[in-house]
Amino acid sequence: MTEAPGNVRLIGGEMLLWSDADAATDWRGAGLELVRRLVPPGGRVLVAGPHPRGLIGAVSGAASSVAVLVRSYPDACALGERHPALDVHCGRLRALTGVEPYDLVLALDGLERTHSAEEQAPPWRASLQALAALVAPGGRLVLAVPNDLGVDRFVDARPPDREGADGHWEPHGFDPSHPGGPEALDAALEAAGLVAERCYAAYPSRRAPRALFGRELLREDLPEALTVPLTAPGGDTMLVADPLRLTRLAFRHGLGEHLAPLWLTVATRPLSAAVPDAVTTDHAGEPDLTAHHAGEPGLTAHHAGEPHAVAAEEGPDGAGAEESAHEPGAGVAAAEEWPYEAAVEAEGAPSQDAGEPAVVDRAPRDLLPQGLVEVGRAVHEVTATSTRRLPGGTERPIPRGRIVEEVLVEACAREDVRAVRDLLAALAAWVADGGDAPADNLVWDGERFTAITPVPAPGSPAPAPVVLCRILWRFAVRLLAAGHHHPWPWPLDAGQLALTLCGMAGQTCDQDDLDRARKLEAELGQPVGPAELAGAAPTYRDLLSARDRVTEQLTAALARIARLETKLSFRERELVRTRAKLRRSQRKATALRRTLGYRLSRRLSRPRRAARKVLRLLSR
Repeated sequence: MTEAPGNVRLIGGEMLLWSDADAATDWRGAGLELVRRLVPPGGRVLVAGPHPRGLIGAVSGAASSVAVLVRSYPDACALGERHPALDVHCGRLRALTGVEPYDLVLALDGLERTHSAEEQAPPWRASLQALAALVAPGGRLVLAVPNDLGVDRFVDARPPDREGADGHWEPHGFDPSHPGGPEALDAALEAAGLVAERCYAAYPSRRAPRALFGRELLREDLPEALTVPLTAPGGDTMLVADPLRLTRLAFRHGLGEHLAPLWLTVATRPLSAAVPDAVTTDHAGEPDLTAHHAGEPGLTAHHAGEPHAVAAEEGPDGAGAEESAHEPGAGVAAAEEWPYEAAVEAEGAPSQDAGEPAVVDRAPRDLLPQGLVEVGRAVHEVTATSTRRLPGGTERPIPRGRIVEEVLVEACAREDVRAVRDLLAALAAWVADGGDAPADNLVWDGERFTAITPVPAPGSPAPAPVVLCRILWRFAVRLLAAGHHHPWPWPLDAGQLALTLCGMAGQTCDQDDLDRARKLEAELGQPVGPAELAGAAPTYRDLLSARDRVTEQLTAALARIARLETKLSFRERELVRTRAKLRRSQRKATALRRTLGYRLSRRLSRPRRAARKVLRLLSR
């Protein structure tokens, strides 16, 4: 065991030969933006559990005092060396005693990796009580809670009790104290002395959340342009069904909050609540919380001389605003931006102790957003009707309507060729006017088309027929890969089907246009479909659809083979009869050659043939 840095403190329950660095929840733009608004300038922050390096680096650059709690000894040593200003506690959560409460406690990886494998896993509520005891009056707790009945559980083919990784030695779904819904989570926080300020539903997966939707936002009728990007990537996961359709249906039926893969709650301890001094463990293994002595220093939301945050009552939008009495010059500290894009890419973002310059950020810190969505490298703040790119972007209305791909799939399932032709004709006119977006990234409201996310421009401009051919070829690949029904013959491949669709759209395309369309798709670098992605296996339902499609093709082939075999049998019988007739004719001919008349005629014809030869010679 290597010697630990000076800022690493061993508290008990350390895992000496274990690392959680690669298993932490991959929070990026959306999570970093939310945490940036919650970090009190000059306050004390505790990061409990494994977190991405970019998030820890960003927190250490914004707060005056940051502590980290991890159970892995190698991870603790790495954090201590990378961030000398951090107070790194190595061990289990319930062993962290004798510390002053914190103004902000972050547990964005949940509570599952806050206890040691050398002890029996405590109940979820016991871990929550121990973590809530570290929150100061007026402070906040940001806690991620995985949902055992989320959309990712429906699409994952592996048993939910064992995920198969080395770190899952405790089965999931067997803890009765684990909250089974947002209401149960609010009740658990209230029992721990905290008030739920806002609860977010995180999508598309618990391992890599990219979107956060508040409870108030989920009560609205969200447009499909907002819910379509919320799909869990397959990767090496064995899937039962396409997560795109299940996620879309969950939002359409108002179950976006209850079926979220992950809940991220922001809770506040009231200023009048007593703070437990420490967390001790009784003989039954449950935490025993003792009240802090009155009058002891260090219980305010911030230290003396630091800005003091007072939690305001919850506003009409559900966000608890803060009213801060800042000293002169404190606005500069409140205006530090978190470069979330750079923090994600960096191996370890250095803190301000390392001399990193601060960048001005215009996004407010005292207002919790209704929703945050990460698209590519940009983070957008979301309301029920508009989005705004951060930082400093202008509001953009969310397009209403249905996804073009879904409309085409439904028309193909009904074999409504006329509806397909009308929609493709409108799409061809839109492309001729300069539009470009794939059918799965395009919204149709009955009058106009709107792209959900902008498509990157190719290196060289492409003509409208090639762009239309690329859009329809991508749709044909996805249609055939998913096994959807369509009214065209099954032997058609994706290229032939794309050319057929181009003809229905009123645009004549040939094989050269199709080849250029494929090159354009490869240049843009957009994945074609779930069954065509490299390294992603098709889902079980896709396999069943493919099996049904192959069964239909095999049935048609067997019927054709049966017809050919019947015709072949008839031709073989005709051939046998013809051969028998030929043999009879040959036997009659042989018998005729043996007769006296045939022999005499042959001999009498010889002098006549000789005379003819002589005459031909003399005539020359």
